Amino acid sequence: MWDWFSEHAWVLAWAGTALVLGTIELTTLDFFFLMLAIGAVSGAVAAATGAEFLVQVLVAVAVSVALLGVVRPIAKKRLLKPPPSSFGVAALVGQSGVVIERVDAHNGLIRLAGEVWSARCYDGRSIIEEGATIEVVEIRGATALVLEEG
Repeated sequence: MWDWFSEHAWVLAWAGTALVLGTIELTTLDFFFLMLAIGAVSGAVAAATGAEFLVQVLVAVAVSVALLGVVRPIAKKRLLKPPPSSFGVAALVGQSGVVIERVDAHNGLIRLAGEVWSARCYDGRSIIEEGATIEVVEIRGATALVLEEG
């Protein structure tokens, strides 16, 4: 067994380096050390196939640089971006509703998401009659600013 360890010392060294880098990544969650860990794993694979040390280093560096340049920016963009705000009144903007009492520049009522909301015309000039379908453009306080669809 000790013969195997001595014959595969670089495989174990690369694997140990990958393990340490992977552990560091768990504390930072920045995808930087993960890319380096994957590069170290590729160095271990090169060592396991019998490549010379210089080839192992070149493989590890090339894989790490490629991952840092290509994969890391994509991963950070997709995984660390906060989810869009789609709750509360922000979720109502863009939704359709129905006028239940004439809507003008000063007042009106609409049914929106199963609730009755006070409403005004967004442009301040239009008049939207009862039964018309509207789209919510903005919410100001408890009043929906709307435009007629169509």
